[in-house]
Amino acid sequence: QVQVVESGGGLVQAGDSLRLSCTASGLTFNRYAMGWFRQAPGKEREFVSAISWTGGRTSYADSVKGRFTISRDNAKNTVFLQMNSLKPEDTAVYYCAVEALGRAVVAAKEYDYWGQGTQVTVSS
Repeated sequence: QVQVVESGGGLVQAGDSLRLSCTASGLTFNRYAMGWFRQAPGKEREFVSAISWTGGRTSYADSVKGRFTISRDNAKNTVFLQMNSLKPEDTAVYYCAVEALGRAVVAAKEYDYWGQGTQVTVSS
C-alpha cells in the first residue's frame, strides 16, 4: 500500500521561508517522479514543482520560479520543497504526488498517488 505524507506547513509572514517534506512508502521511491501541487480556497489545484526520478530534471510554475526549490533524497524516500520569499498569494494547501513513469510532468492527471496535504498560510 502506497502512502504519501506531507509535513512542514505552517503560518509565516510574507518574506519568510518554509521547507515542506514529503515521504512516500510502499513503493520503490527512486523510480518515481515527485510533484508538488497547491490549492487555494475557491481555486483549482495548480502545479507548483516536480522532480524526475533521478533528480536531474526539475520543473517549476512561473509563479514560484526563483523562489522555490525542489529536491529529493532517495535514501530517505523524501522530497523537499524549499520555499523562500513567501507571499500571501502562496497561501494554499500543498499536496505531494507520485508519478510512476519518473517524469517531472506538470499535469495533475499524470500522478498516481497523492498525500492529504499540508496547509501553508502566509500573512501580509
